[in-house]
Amino acid sequence: MSKATIGLSATHRRYVPYSHAHYAGNLVDGAYVLGLFGDVATEVCIQADGDEGLFASYSDVQFLQPLRAGDVVEVTATISRVGNRSREIEFSASVICRGRPDVSESAAEVLPEPLVITRAKGTVVVPVE
Repeated sequence: MSKATIGLSATHRRYVPYSHAHYAGNLVDGAYVLGLFGDVATEVCIQADGDEGLFASYSDVQFLQPLRAGDVVEVTATISRVGNRSREIEFSASVICRGRPDVSESAAEVLPEPLVITRAKGTVVVPVE
């Protein structure tokens, strides 16, 4: 029996290692965040339907701010629509801690407010019961 309801959500946090930096200024590519969205969507599907589900599509992706190596990023997936087999999910990614290489190689700080870096909307499908 499905427990899929609008508002059901899951949140993951991850430290972004320097090995994932691909660009000058220790920037990390946007695909890294999309991978995290896939992970958190999987948890939402498991909670809602007892199945990992299958990611079908993104209808919107907005890269608002950069993600950098040394950041701690928090990603959230929230069900916004429930169909027979599909669930529309809204995603958000925010940096909550940021490295401070200007201070020292290992310096970092907790940001006073989370910095929203990416928003997206996507659809997952789950098997029919």
